[in-house]
Amino acid sequence: MASVNKVILIGHLGKDPEVRHLEGGNSVANFTMATNEYYKDKQGNRVERTEWHTVAAWRGLAELAEKYLRKGQQVYVEGRIRTRQYQDKDNQTRYVTEIIAEEISLLSNRPATDSAQPVVAAETPTTFRQEPELDQLPF
Repeated sequence: MASVNKVILIGHLGKDPEVRHLEGGNSVANFTMATNEYYKDKQGNRVERTEWHTVAAWRGLAELAEKYLRKGQQVYVEGRIRTRQYQDKDNQTRYVTEIIAEEISLLSNRPATDSAQPVVAAETPTTFRQEPELDQLPF
């Protein structure tokens, strides 16, 4: 049986994307995203719980993220979850779980935290998709 690795998030950007240009011409944009859930505790008080997600967008999607995404904007991100490991400076194994974005849609044009940021023009596309690499195609 086949397996599925699919993540869908709607939340607000915690920071502007940080873009790195790698050898070979590839780019990667990293940003954080907050999602909130609300519930009532035993005393009936409304409690908000925020979950932070690390998102990575590659190649053309990274360039579009750098150009259009700003801290505070509400976005829809669709992708897959990936956990990777690395050795820190003390030679300890560390793990990072991140969302590899395959689609990003702008749900709000104006950043929620800074009205001095530019507003995305009405003619700006609001959904961006990562084209699959040839080795990612299922056939």
